[in-house]
Amino acid sequence: MEPSNALQLDPLGTEHAPNTLVDGKRRQLLQTATLAAGASMLGLSSTATGAWAAGSDKPEKTEIKIGFIPLTDCASVVMASLLGFDKKYGIKIVLSKEASWAGVRDKLANGELDAAHVLSGLIYGVQMGIGGQKKDMAILMGLNNNGQAITLSKKLADKGAVDGPSLAKLMASDKREYTFAQTFPTGTHAMWLYYWLAANGVNPLKDAKVITVPPPQMVANMRVGNMDGFCVGEPWGHRAIVDGVGITAITTQEIWKDHPEKVLGTTAEFAAKNPNTCRALIAAVLEAGKWIDASLANKNKMAEAIADKSYVNTSKDVIDQRIMGRYQNGLGKTWDDPNYMKFYNDGLVNFPYLSDGMWFMTQHRRWGLLKTDPDYLAVAKSVSQIALYKDAAAMTNTPVPKDALRTSKLMDGTVWDGKNPAAYAASFKIHA
Repeated sequence: MEPSNALQLDPLGTEHAPNTLVDGKRRQLLQTATLAAGASMLGLSSTATGAWAAGSDKPEKTEIKIGFIPLTDCASVVMASLLGFDKKYGIKIVLSKEASWAGVRDKLANGELDAAHVLSGLIYGVQMGIGGQKKDMAILMGLNNNGQAITLSKKLADKGAVDGPSLAKLMASDKREYTFAQTFPTGTHAMWLYYWLAANGVNPLKDAKVITVPPPQMVANMRVGNMDGFCVGEPWGHRAIVDGVGITAITTQEIWKDHPEKVLGTTAEFAAKNPNTCRALIAAVLEAGKWIDASLANKNKMAEAIADKSYVNTSKDVIDQRIMGRYQNGLGKTWDDPNYMKFYNDGLVNFPYLSDGMWFMTQHRRWGLLKTDPDYLAVAKSVSQIALYKDAAAMTNTPVPKDALRTSKLMDGTVWDGKNPAAYAASFKIHA
């Protein structure tokens, strides 16, 4: 539930800058041109039908309603539709722009959406009954790694708080209540925010107030002083800089290089009833992710397409800088980041690693959202649809990692490998 003190703005309205592609006819021309260019580059027809669209392999449901939130990382789902990859595999993606993650959760649970671009941690929260009413969920694939950021208000930056250590120092000397925003209580942004604050000696549950705000409303809320900082996906971190209301304190890839982020999520019931549909959907989105990551020219076309009012509803420039790894922090520092948002990366982005899901559960346990340790591995195996993913990977010639667990080192030097999750969850000095 969003807080009462957050600005409730129309996600299609006044928060966002006017877009140059608002005219429907021009938008149709853009989509047609993008489809033709993408299809030509990939040597396929926009009306191509894959081998999995007939006989016993025919998708059980051919029209799939997929929800998304206005964020850069919805791109592979959107482009799978715009470039006609869905048609190649005998399905039609019907995109549904949603206003909040809570709305996505509820519509997935009640069947209004078949699948969604959704936070990894949200899926596990619903699975465990801590992020809404308990329901068995499924992750079909990962959609992206990296590409989120923690923003601090310009007012804090003017007082010297420009990163974790300087923020902690200011908070220690200034005894007022500090407010930070994330996008969903069990989601990725909440966990990145909590992890970063704690790594800098700030207990997010005791030393600050944390509120929930939908991604497109973050910048407007910061503009009117509703929060001191927020964690959200792009393009809203960059938008805060462009609008002069915030600065980037840290990118999430600095917290965890190539971290899991959004996934293609659905219910376990939908995946069980529609395996052929799920395979086709995964294959279509894999091809779109591969297309986006293939070249800077493709990224540029993608940025132009999703900037449209129907999708992210912002200026193309706000999207395309960081999608190409060109970062600025709003204080004069610029850099080229090799760990920018990735949608494919030879399939490493997309494999539904068991260890990724287990990590979110360890953090839910760390912060008291889970009261006891679950059977981490068993839950992850039930949620991650690895068999369906491997079928789709074979259809698209996507490499598959040898191990469903991966090893990562996070910003505080801790190493996560998925092998002893209960001990890992209990190992942090700052916790609930």
